Amino acid sequence: MAVTMADITKLRQMSGAGMMDCKKALEEAGNDIDKAMEIIRKKGQAVAAKRSDREAAEGCVLAKAEGNFAAVIALKCETDFVANNADFVKLTQDILDLAIANKCKSLEEIKTLPLGNGTVQDAVTDRSGITGEKMELDGYMTVEGEYTTVYNHQGKNQLCTLVALNKVNEAAGKRIAMQVAAMSPIAIDEDGVSEEVKNAEIAVAVEKTKAEQVQKAVEAALKKAGINPAHVDSEDHMESNMAKGWITAEDVAKAKEIIAAVSAEKSANLPEAMIQNIAKGRLAKFLKEVCLLNQEDIMEAKKTVREVLKETDPELSVVAFKRFTLRAE
Repeated sequence: MAVTMADITKLRQMSGAGMMDCKKALEEAGNDIDKAMEIIRKKGQAVAAKRSDREAAEGCVLAKAEGNFAAVIALKCETDFVANNADFVKLTQDILDLAIANKCKSLEEIKTLPLGNGTVQDAVTDRSGITGEKMELDGYMTVEGEYTTVYNHQGKNQLCTLVALNKVNEAAGKRIAMQVAAMSPIAIDEDGVSEEVKNAEIAVAVEKTKAEQVQKAVEAALKKAGINPAHVDSEDHMESNMAKGWITAEDVAKAKEIIAAVSAEKSANLPEAMIQNIAKGRLAKFLKEVCLLNQEDIMEAKKTVREVLKETDPELSVVAFKRFTLRAE
């Protein structure tokens, strides 16, 4: 029996595959719709296996809140052309809807949920076969609270945030969600920053402060000797500046002696208390930048998020937030 346009259209509606793929599958299956669907699915699995080593760097990121539960998920692909395709976005939304309805806690749980004629993972594999691109689910995150809200930055499906508050306040929730998108905090407040992160920041701050103190001493000594520090701040600069006639070989030799002697002396005599105080100041600055409540509010300059929340409702607080994007920042 010849393949009819009606059969091709029916299979296309069921599978989402292209017209020619549907026609070929029906011809191979002897016009059996179920067999043709299986052929299309196997094609998807073959494509997924073939492209497993490819990088899926593009994709669609969506978020949804329902009552006290909100989630964000990303379906990744290889090109922005596919990422912006309506069917691809719909598949991402269908998967997210299922995850929300089942209050899933992990991607593995989501992948086994029933969708269409198989599971969510089957649906992703099938779509991979239709587009010819590697696809994978990624970035599933959730929050729970008395009130939850989400934000899709500029509606572009590339950066989404979730926020949970201790009580219903739609305006505040949306504002916080936008703050999280813009400023990328890592914790609600200082208590949410691990000791490991704080200790690492202190260690970096100490080393940076020591290097700065030594550099200041070296520059002061060079200037006192009549040598421009900018002319001798690296071997390359020394060579090029000698070639330009800006400094002499004697200047370079003298500068190297000063740099070595002053660096050693200053490093051995740095005041530990001063170094620690400066490092603690740098840690405080870091915590102001990465803690949500400490950040300057994006809508009210010179006010912190904490201050704005307090003015809105003294009892209102942020319970949790999450932020996900596929874009490098």
